[in-house]
Amino acid sequence: MKRTFVSICSALMLAACMPISANAAGYGQGKAVNGQNQPTGALEFQAQYAPNDAYALTQAADSILLTFDQGYENGYTAKILDTLKEHHVKALFFITGDYAKSEPQLINRMIAEGHAIGNHGMRHLKASELSAEALREEIGSLHSYVLQNYGYEMQYYRPPCGDYDAEALQTVQEMGYKTVFWSFAYVDWNTDAQPDPETAKQTLIQAAHPNGIYLLHSVSSANAAVLGDVITELKAMGYRL
Repeated sequence: MKRTFVSICSALMLAACMPISANAAGYGQGKAVNGQNQPTGALEFQAQYAPNDAYALTQAADSILLTFDQGYENGYTAKILDTLKEHHVKALFFITGDYAKSEPQLINRMIAEGHAIGNHGMRHLKASELSAEALREEIGSLHSYVLQNYGYEMQYYRPPCGDYDAEALQTVQEMGYKTVFWSFAYVDWNTDAQPDPETAKQTLIQAAHPNGIYLLHSVSSANAAVLGDVITELKAMGYRL
């Protein structure tokens, strides 16, 4: 039953992120990189939208920020938190409204162990398809819920599916939020087609670059299996996580 449920969740997440028109806005770091292995798409995005407090890269060249999108729980988040604690690494977890309501134990643990909690939208709706008023409600309702139920005030937003437009970024900024995209992501969210652990590990290590922001999904068995080794390797390469 759990396997069926997880497969359905994966399919629903994929369907929700499919563009409904050719004009739908969407972020992707692309495959082209510069001499430091930084994706040029992330650099171009940062140059254009940093004035809107929207970022695809960190400010510190020697850092890599680990971020996890928490669409639903697949049983691996506790192991991920164990690994982060063991390696003294803090991460940024983006939660939806469903996750905030269904996983209080995990969210309380994230907060207690010093991780940051980010806003992934109350209903995981595409930002560019919402009016400014609707986007404020989508972000603000989750903000209020987390503040009231966890005593935690979120300040980072990640648009579901990387979907955005300039108006949406401005609205998010006006709400006092920073919008956090990523400079590296891979197909880790498909629970029916997980890479083998060694492939996942090498993919994560070989993608390392200054100012990196990694987008990972906690539903991935591969991520949970290799995270400790990846952290060890990235630190050995001189990165702070």
